[in-house]
Amino acid sequence: MESQLSRYCCLYLLLFSVISIVSPATSGDSEALLALKSSIDPSNSLPWPQGNDVCKWQGIKECMNGRVTKLVLEYLNLTGTLDGKTLNQLDQLRVLSFKGNSISGQIPNLSALVNLKSLFLNDNNFSGEFPDSITSLHRLKVVVLAENQISGPIPQSVLRLTRLYVLHLQNNKFTGEIPPLSQTSLRFFNVSNNKLSGQIPVTPALIRFNTSSFSGNVDLCGEQIKNPCNNSDFSPSASPSSPRRPSSKHSSNSKRSRLIKIITASVGGFLLLCVVCLLAIYLIRKSCNTQLRSRSIGERGIKGKGVAGGGDSGGGGSGGDGSGMGGNNGRTQGGFSWEREGLGTLVFLGAGDQQMSYSLEDLLKASAETLGRGTIGSTYKAVMESGFIVTVKRLKEARYPRVEEFRRHMELLGRLRHPHLVPLRAYFQAKEERLLVYDYFPNGSLFSLLHGTRTSGGGKPLHWTSCLKIAEDLATGLLYIHQNPGLTHGNLKSSNVLLGPEFESCLTDYGLTIFRDPDLVEEPSATCLFYRAPENRDNRKPSTQQADVYSFGVLLLELLTGKTPFQDLVQEHGSDIPRWVRSVREEETESGDEPASLSGNEAAAEDKLAALVNVAMACVSIVPDNRPSMRDVLKMIRDSRGDVQVSSNSSDHSPGRWSDTVQSLPREEHLSI
Repeated sequence: MESQLSRYCCLYLLLFSVISIVSPATSGDSEALLALKSSIDPSNSLPWPQGNDVCKWQGIKECMNGRVTKLVLEYLNLTGTLDGKTLNQLDQLRVLSFKGNSISGQIPNLSALVNLKSLFLNDNNFSGEFPDSITSLHRLKVVVLAENQISGPIPQSVLRLTRLYVLHLQNNKFTGEIPPLSQTSLRFFNVSNNKLSGQIPVTPALIRFNTSSFSGNVDLCGEQIKNPCNNSDFSPSASPSSPRRPSSKHSSNSKRSRLIKIITASVGGFLLLCVVCLLAIYLIRKSCNTQLRSRSIGERGIKGKGVAGGGDSGGGGSGGDGSGMGGNNGRTQGGFSWEREGLGTLVFLGAGDQQMSYSLEDLLKASAETLGRGTIGSTYKAVMESGFIVTVKRLKEARYPRVEEFRRHMELLGRLRHPHLVPLRAYFQAKEERLLVYDYFPNGSLFSLLHGTRTSGGGKPLHWTSCLKIAEDLATGLLYIHQNPGLTHGNLKSSNVLLGPEFESCLTDYGLTIFRDPDLVEEPSATCLFYRAPENRDNRKPSTQQADVYSFGVLLLELLTGKTPFQDLVQEHGSDIPRWVRSVREEETESGDEPASLSGNEAAAEDKLAALVNVAMACVSIVPDNRPSMRDVLKMIRDSRGDVQVSSNSSDHSPGRWSDTVQSLPREEHLSI
């Protein structure tokens, strides 16, 4: 009897412990959110019900173990002030956004949000000074405080944010000098339209940004804005009341004569030095041109070594065995060679963007590493002397399209800005050379995530939650492309999906099919071929939006099965595609390789997977007119998620549930764009 009583006591204690651990966490977030609502939502824009199921409330974009990890309350006409004590109770937050409201007062102390990675407080009425507590959040990557009334200095403690990727402070009232930011991870920076003064620090983190990042601060100077600082110490002029020292005419003439002699000697020596330098440059150029004439443009350009897979093969990683730009030793300093006649300029794209302040000379002197080779061109990782890294695509055929059409198309692609597109930053064209410059994405490609470094294409299927997240990201980006008349992706495949800083999926290589030689009949590789719609497998036929939809369906099946399309999926499996997908995933489950379920609700998982398979089936219809538009595809995916629709310009960019998998991948695996 005592033994049985003791057993019951242990069970009660265990149950009480579980309740005391789980319940307060859930109810704690619920109470904190309701307290937050009472202070900033007088118009009741947030219809949050009483209860503990906070993960289904509007604006709660993600939960983990019953705790809120992503709170996005944007453009809801919220007012009042933020209560730091209430917010700090949400200590599991990774993303916090109040963008586009009318919240006022000082930004509260947020030091308890130790897991925070992204903070969006822009487009509000915040005042006071830069919250020093933010700089203690060591995991913080994105800080956006633009369009407020914040004043005072930007604190030196910002240097403690070692992972900082985005810092937007424009259109505030900041004063003082810009701290010497040294974070090499910084890619987006803007302090324009403030009251900052002094010299812009010349650090590797800040030297890459140009005038658009600093404009509207009349007292700033520095290399980045082409406004040199005058650091000389000037002596004040003598006041009218100061007594004049008597000087004789003879003394004045003598001084003038000596000054003239000094100036004459200096100018003569300088001119002689210039003549010697010009002569040396002439002889060196003559020698170089003699050597260059004996080589073709292909021999003079970048020469990449042994890239496994890459390009249109769709397999393999980029490896580290690429040669330098114009060199032979992988990392040697060198540059693109180009015809001296018709030398062009580096043209930056994207009005209002954070255009990088580097020159064509900086780019041509960069050390390079081959990332991949494709039918359109070769792709390189270019590391400049300043440490700034970009991705450069060198087009294989520099004659198509013609110069003016090429320029117009570059301007069109350069205007495309979307969270799920890799932005085209600049281009260069000369007589026989065309280069495209993109942001560098060190986290690799979707192909790397699915297949690692294997070129066989045999990978592992992702968990259904990951499939949904990636599918929505890509559908959103592809729809944005299709909203531009006449524009298509044209080359959609897993190696042309790169993983962003928060492991969001971003499309690259879009809109480049116009650069193919229309007279060249070139058979694409098997992998590339079977991503394409049947009606679009001839290179001479223009790409269509319906063909993009087909490629999206094939890519979705690759996500679900981990299998690269080395055969025509529709011809091979036909109407049995759902059964094939199910059998592949069952094989992985039986082998113990299927990712562990995050929900435990197998019926719900089956429903989600079935919905995704249905989307893929609709996309890979043989008849182009029977395929849905990307708008319909996106709606089907969002319906299958069962979530509140998220705006494409939302700040909801934190890592998906699969980011832990990505973290284990080699960071330099990055296939051809």
